[in-house]
Amino acid sequence: MKLVAKKREIKGEKTRKTGSLPGVLYGASLETLSIDLDPIAYTKVYNEAGESSLIDLEIDGQDSGKVLIQDIQYDPVKNRVLHVDLRRIEMGKPMITNVNLKFIGVAPAVKELGGILIKSLEEVEIKCLPKDLVSHIDVDLTSLATFDNNINVGDLKLPEGVEVLNPDVNTALVSVTAPLSDEQIAAMEAEDKDVANVEVEGEKKEEGTEGAEGEKKEEKKEEKKEEKK
Repeated sequence: MKLVAKKREIKGEKTRKTGSLPGVLYGASLETLSIDLDPIAYTKVYNEAGESSLIDLEIDGQDSGKVLIQDIQYDPVKNRVLHVDLRRIEMGKPMITNVNLKFIGVAPAVKELGGILIKSLEEVEIKCLPKDLVSHIDVDLTSLATFDNNINVGDLKLPEGVEVLNPDVNTALVSVTAPLSDEQIAAMEAEDKDVANVEVEGEKKEEGTEGAEGEKKEEKKEEKKEEKK
């Protein structure tokens, strides 16, 4: 995968008006550069590479090595990309990054026992050489045969050269809980109704208090008028 960019001399706000996507390139103890990217080309590469695959970067026709998409800023209203951070990668030096977990297969405890699959994490932090970097790590759900089973970080089958730094090996990634019984569902619905009734009663009391206070204030005003007379 390859990204083509140009050095940027103006502010990101102005470059966005020209139809380009502003970005910055940093890392590997080299100069930080402001760059412009083609938004359509960037989107295509991002959809394929995500944030955990190496990308070849070319700036003004020159090879700038391999990079990772490190950070993305979005427009909170339109959800379009406003700015991209790219991080240089030194191929001979171990790197630390996050990779997604890909849950594969079907848990027997879900299919046969009607359980509910609970995913505690969607990604983990890893350390590896750039050549060993993977876009994701598979989590095989077929070992979840009962509600007592779970898959921890230590159970992951890691690609060669990849080490998980965070979380620790005893952290649960995924498990299956038993489905709720009819009695439990009915109890939850009854509890929700009770809470709703309490809230309504509370509102009525507040309204009644406000009405009583209003009447007292009016009575005091009338008393003061009589005293003045």
